[in-house]
Amino acid sequence: MSMMETGPIPAEAREAGLHPFEVGLGRRPANYVALTPVSLLARAAAACGARIAVIDGSRRFTYADLYGRCRRLAAGLAGRGIGSLDTVAILAPNVSEMIEAHFAVPMLGAVLNPLNTRLDPATIAFSLRHGGARALIVEAEYAALAARALGDFAEPVLVVAIGETGIDGAVPYDSLLAEGDPDYAWVGPVDEWQSLCLLYTSGTTGDPKGAVYSHRGGYLQALGNAVTFGLTDASVYLWTLPMFHCSGWSYPWASVAACATQVCLRKVEPAAIFRLIAEHRVTHLCGAPIVLSMIAHAPAHDRVPFPQTVRCAVGGAAPSSTIIRTMEDLGFQVTHLYGATESYGPATVCLAQPDWADLPETERYARMARQGVPLATLEAVSVADPATDAPVPRDGVSVGEIRLRGNTVMKGYLGNPDATEQALAGGWYRTGDLAVWHPDGSVEIKDRAKDIIISGGENISSLEVEEVLMRHPAVMLAAVVAKPDPTWGESPCAFLELKPGATEPADQELIAFCRERMARFKVPKSVVFGPLPKTSTGKIQKFVLREQARAL
Repeated sequence: MSMMETGPIPAEAREAGLHPFEVGLGRRPANYVALTPVSLLARAAAACGARIAVIDGSRRFTYADLYGRCRRLAAGLAGRGIGSLDTVAILAPNVSEMIEAHFAVPMLGAVLNPLNTRLDPATIAFSLRHGGARALIVEAEYAALAARALGDFAEPVLVVAIGETGIDGAVPYDSLLAEGDPDYAWVGPVDEWQSLCLLYTSGTTGDPKGAVYSHRGGYLQALGNAVTFGLTDASVYLWTLPMFHCSGWSYPWASVAACATQVCLRKVEPAAIFRLIAEHRVTHLCGAPIVLSMIAHAPAHDRVPFPQTVRCAVGGAAPSSTIIRTMEDLGFQVTHLYGATESYGPATVCLAQPDWADLPETERYARMARQGVPLATLEAVSVADPATDAPVPRDGVSVGEIRLRGNTVMKGYLGNPDATEQALAGGWYRTGDLAVWHPDGSVEIKDRAKDIIISGGENISSLEVEEVLMRHPAVMLAAVVAKPDPTWGESPCAFLELKPGATEPADQELIAFCRERMARFKVPKSVVFGPLPKTSTGKIQKFVLREQARAL
């Protein structure tokens, strides 16, 4: 019997030459619902409503509480005129309200824009303008920063204040919740490709670029992280990673997908980390290498013993063997991840293989430092020759550019089609990171194609720092490169060539000059004066300066 004889087919379908699998099997409300991370909270509230979802200091919220608060916030924002695809920015530390915003704003079909609290007012103002913010949720600690960023806005912005901010006209967060309906009937996106979040990346030149996430991508990244990191309903996740960074690598959604408990932490301090791990039996945390360094080098009086093993995921520069060894001795199991703002955070994971346990310690730590293989929800990773686009051999020697493809790659950069096309050309997201591909399929970064400095998990554009330095009246040329830093992984090191006849400024004068014009984490920690090495065409030879910086 042929396939066309397996059942009755309408005459018009038969005449059109349609296959049985193309007839009467379309999408219906019963078999197709657009993916959205908001549904993860609805499910968690129904399945485990009495379970503690969030611990924030003395505050405790069950999943039923969290769902009700999110619905109230969504309804309150809607009542104030916020609607579909409006941008709602938030400037806050890792508090419960930050988690709530990750569900309430998408409930409206609006777009959440978590802002980096470490940035200067001008950069915050740029992000608010570029993203078209209709509302700004701000926590009291960052009231002054928000006020300066909003200083010359012509268009009115709804300001929602968490705590006492002193900002004129601000609506108290709790009052907005009181206005809202805990049974607010939110409707998911009609199209799962609808924009969900806007995350600004520091980039390498010019203004920040706004990476746009979709509901589909957020949902899948949440599940990918939950599976990769082994989250379950018995897990307790500690917020040592800023939620403004790639929406906390999607862990506000991933934790809820697993019905885990999230423990908020306003400020990353070793004593607080150890105390909360012991008090709440924390099982998982994420962070930049600086977080591991702080934990590993915590003084004895800050350390509190705990019986459980804590899984610790680290992104950015690979942790040193000394850090990994110390973390293991303290009761942490370290997993290395790799990704970018453009890939919703983690895109690859270093999966430990059974035979690693038999390797010498040095070799085992070297394997653990690899960037690894794709998360289950990423379609593919490739290491390709930038000149030919052909994959390099998986020999652990040939160098190429890491490229990513899948549903957890950004939609593109808001209002920047040229940058979007450049980043996503040829069917891959081009990371700009150079790596080798090992026979087991894992990738390992060898160098950075662009002169980005990764300090404490933050990307710093060398060109941006150079531009500020060259505003100094004594500086003629500036070149900034990464210098290895035992605390931050890398730190900016500035090489300066002075104008003829200029007096050499004191290091502290230059640092103070920079601090007035950029975020503190971007300020050079080392300054070297002298002629800069150049090619015959006058191009500064940064590879020479990198070697000099390593020797300092």
